Amino acid sequence: SPIEYAAAKIAGNANPPDWFPDEHIPAPRIVKGEAGVAMMACGSCHLMTGQGHPEAADIAGLPAEYLIRQMNYFKSGARKDDSRMGPIAKATSDEDVRRSAEYYAALKPSAFVKVIETATPPKTYVNTAGRHRIPVPEGGTEPIGSRIIQVPEDAMRTQLRDPHSGYIAYVPPGSIARGEALVKTGGSRKTVACALCHGDDLRGLGEVPRIAGMQPVYLARQLICLQNGSSAGTAAALMKKVVAKLSEEDIISISAYLGSLPPR
Repeated sequence: SPIEYAAAKIAGNANPPDWFPDEHIPAPRIVKGEAGVAMMACGSCHLMTGQGHPEAADIAGLPAEYLIRQMNYFKSGARKDDSRMGPIAKATSDEDVRRSAEYYAALKPSAFVKVIETATPPKTYVNTAGRHRIPVPEGGTEPIGSRIIQVPEDAMRTQLRDPHSGYIAYVPPGSIARGEALVKTGGSRKTVACALCHGDDLRGLGEVPRIAGMQPVYLARQLICLQNGSSAGTAAALMKKVVAKLSEEDIISISAYLGSLPPR
């Protein structure tokens, strides 16, 4: 990028860097951050491109109506995130929510994660400053067990919110094929095939969001939230029934398969 920023200016959550402004439409103030934005600017977690990091959602190209509805759920407490999105939604005006939703809906999603099956991913630890896992400095591997291990391709570029630097998600061997069977047919769990609501290509249908190409860690977290009831609303109530019988292995497999798909 030809753009330079003072490190202190982009260190917080009020002024996210926009390294490639020519690659997207002009962003509203609630996304890019400026005076008058009550809390975090949307671009600080979801990036200016909407791809987001694993602790946030990939919202690029999602229907504006869906994004507005989710913000209303956060605002009412129907969807629970008391440490982050709940307070942000309550502090954000309806107009800013609408402008942000329309901005992200207009963006084209792009692949931001590479899914790799392995029994021995790199040994990692949670980097608290960046809120993501990174390989330990001394190197080495460890058994994957029943986990998804997602790490930045380049930790420094990720910390600087570079939208051109994505992630690698390590998943257990065989999980992509198992996930495909569950997504397409419901498998032995006798749950509903995902295409019924999310479209044949899983890239969204009407106001129902895309799930193809989402980051596996995020997908797994949302499926767990649907199971335990921390996500509510009409669609969430339906989804809770769909995912009720899924095991931990099922959730990992579904998330691995969906993450491996192109987002568009």
